Amino acid sequence: MPLPPEVLRTRLNNEIASCARYVRHPLRVSEGDFSDFPVEIEVHLMKIPGLALVDGGVEPRNDHVFSIIVNGDYPFEKPLVVWRTPIFHPNIMIPEDGGHVCIKLLDDWGFNSTLLSFVKGIETLLLSPNPSSPFGTESCTAAAEHLNTMKRSAPPVICKPLPKVVRAD
Repeated sequence: MPLPPEVLRTRLNNEIASCARYVRHPLRVSEGDFSDFPVEIEVHLMKIPGLALVDGGVEPRNDHVFSIIVNGDYPFEKPLVVWRTPIFHPNIMIPEDGGHVCIKLLDDWGFNSTLLSFVKGIETLLLSPNPSSPFGTESCTAAAEHLNTMKRSAPPVICKPLPKVVRAD
C-alpha cells in the first residue's frame, strides 16, 4: 500500500532538503511539486575521484552524474538508479550498458532508507570499488581486472615510526 500522496510529497521534500544540506553536490529535480510520478532527481557528484572510459582509454574523473528515479510506491519500493556520465568501475555500468549501480544500499532498501544515505553510499562506492564482485559487463570486468592489477603492482607502504616527543617542563 503506497503512502498517501501528501505524505509522500512531504517525505520527498524533506529528503531532498536533507541532501541539499548535508552533501555538497547539486541536485536537480524533474518535478518540483511531486504531483506526477515518476520523479527524476539528477545528482551531480563533484570532486569525488573515480575513473572513466574515454575514447578507449582510462582517465581520472572527479565529476559524475547519475539519476535517482522515484515512483509513487516510494519508499516501499527502491528507486531506480541510472549512471549518466562515462565511468570505469567494477560496480557501475557505463551508460551504454544501462548505467546500473550495484550497491548494497539498493539490495537492502526499506521504508527507513533515505536518499541522503544512498547518495553518501554512492560516494563511498566511487572511493572504494569492489573488484571482487563486478557486474558481468565487459567494462565492469575490465575495471575489476584493472584495479586488481593496480593493487598487485603498487609498492608496499612502509610506515616509519614517529619521532619521540620530548616534553619540556
